[in-house]
Amino acid sequence: MFAGFAVQAQPVRVLSPDGKVTAVISDEGGVLAYRVSMDGKSILDPSPLGMNTNGIDLGAGVSINKTHRGKVAERYPFHGGKAWADNHANTAKLFLSSNGVAFEADVHVANDGVAVRLRVPALAGRKVEADGSGWNLAEPDPKIWATEFGPEYENTYAETTLTKLSDKAYGLPLTAKVSGFWVNLSEAAVVDYGDSSVHLTKEGTLATRLYADPNGWSTDQAVIQPWRVTIIARDLTGLVNSTLVQNLNPPPSAELAEAKWIRPGRSSWQWLAIGDPLENDQHQWVDWTHQLGFDYYLIDDGWAKWTTPWPSLVDTVQYARQQGVGIWVWVHSQDVSTPAIRKALFKRFADIGVAGVKVDFPAPTNREWSNWYADTARDAAAEHLMVNFHGASKPTGTERTWPNVLTREGVRGHEWHITRYQRKLTADHDTILPFTRYVAGPGDYTPTVFETKELQGNSWAHELAQMVMFTSPYLSMGGHPQTYLSNPGLDLLKAVPATWDETIVLPGSEPGKVAIMARRSGSNWFIAAINNGEARDMELSLGFLKKGTWHMVELDDDPDKPDAYKRLERPVASDQLIRLTMRSRGGFIARVRKEAK
Repeated sequence: MFAGFAVQAQPVRVLSPDGKVTAVISDEGGVLAYRVSMDGKSILDPSPLGMNTNGIDLGAGVSINKTHRGKVAERYPFHGGKAWADNHANTAKLFLSSNGVAFEADVHVANDGVAVRLRVPALAGRKVEADGSGWNLAEPDPKIWATEFGPEYENTYAETTLTKLSDKAYGLPLTAKVSGFWVNLSEAAVVDYGDSSVHLTKEGTLATRLYADPNGWSTDQAVIQPWRVTIIARDLTGLVNSTLVQNLNPPPSAELAEAKWIRPGRSSWQWLAIGDPLENDQHQWVDWTHQLGFDYYLIDDGWAKWTTPWPSLVDTVQYARQQGVGIWVWVHSQDVSTPAIRKALFKRFADIGVAGVKVDFPAPTNREWSNWYADTARDAAAEHLMVNFHGASKPTGTERTWPNVLTREGVRGHEWHITRYQRKLTADHDTILPFTRYVAGPGDYTPTVFETKELQGNSWAHELAQMVMFTSPYLSMGGHPQTYLSNPGLDLLKAVPATWDETIVLPGSEPGKVAIMARRSGSNWFIAAINNGEARDMELSLGFLKKGTWHMVELDDDPDKPDAYKRLERPVASDQLIRLTMRSRGGFIARVRKEAK
């Protein structure tokens, strides 16, 4: 680790470790701004970095007084699309002043992007009034894949362009194509600060807005703005493999980092299939879970209405333990809203052997609720409980600090694609998600439904590919176990893991049209493709495989009906091309294993 002070020579220029990404922070005209480039090409034009506090705009009347430079170099285990996360960056701390207020800016420049934030010292009764940050994309009208904002983060993603954005609020993360690069915008480490949406200003800035804190808040503590994150990638593989959002969060304690009770896995779940859980069939659900080889069974909303809820819950947990199945239990955020009731309920769950909790319906994430997420994760960790936040705000990498938080919703998933509420997902949404929402962190999509009437245009191959495509270390499956056990693709379904060692986005992928990934677990590869509303024929290279002969089991779309596959088993090699013929809203999935010598 090297760090040192330097006499300020404005503007401040920070390079990534590989020298390809540059961030320049300036105070020209008293305006605090940053710009970003990669390979010498502009990604962000001067973009605002600011905060309004006690009637002062800290982004105006600014002077950069001193710079302290440093480096970050670390590697840590990762639960998601790859086994390890690398955090290598050059950093700078800028000592600033504005209208008599001394404060600091942090700059983090990695090979995959740039992050900036402000830090304001503690002051009794300080009022944080608004955020003044944003992004100015370095093209006049780049293509964008964005979602209209909702505090539950469950709206559809669609392709548009910057100038076509309306005066509505939009959610982060969003992805743009700028100067030939894939650029994902988001924020990291939203703790003790309100969550942000963005809106397009008349000047063309994607400006942050504290949607849940319109009147701000008062605090006696230091104010640390969440990181404003710009991920940059030359290709889609680089985009989906970025861990910049997680890297910007503090590491876990040594105890949590080494905790054996934090175990990613696959879970059965009854709500999407049948609604409320039935008190008299819980052993049956455990049996189905065991037959599928899944790790967990989630008892969702409705269990508290059973005739004898706690005794029946205890009985189910004990029976499941005999089958090698862990139990997760749903709770409303109101049931864990204060420290006292939260700690008491978590202790009661832990005492009977519950493995994890699904916490649903938190309020929109103002500053108070951002702290609730951290407090809930901390209290759950104290009782060795894993967590799935539902109805939740977007991920901001805090799962690095609290690795017991395996996933969260914050995504329009299969709960939307359901006939009993007459809801159907748009055809392109699934093809956009891997390159937008999932860049920021895991999401509880609750994938893979095989019941014919619930397909609503999707094919079986599309549905099974969701299980591979949509990363969630707690992989809660939406379909009824009976439809899994009777499906011709059962062998592939049972083999798909909840986490991966390596992820590659294959050529031909394009957000809004088709998403194709190869993901490795151990020595086995899975290939998954998800198609939009247009039937498509493609050739796919197996060049990601090592030399030698491999055995591939593939499930293609049946051209005659969505609820069937064309199954093929054959030897393949890395120099081969395979052909994908996908229906409208179709897909493809394959398992590739090395043949024994």
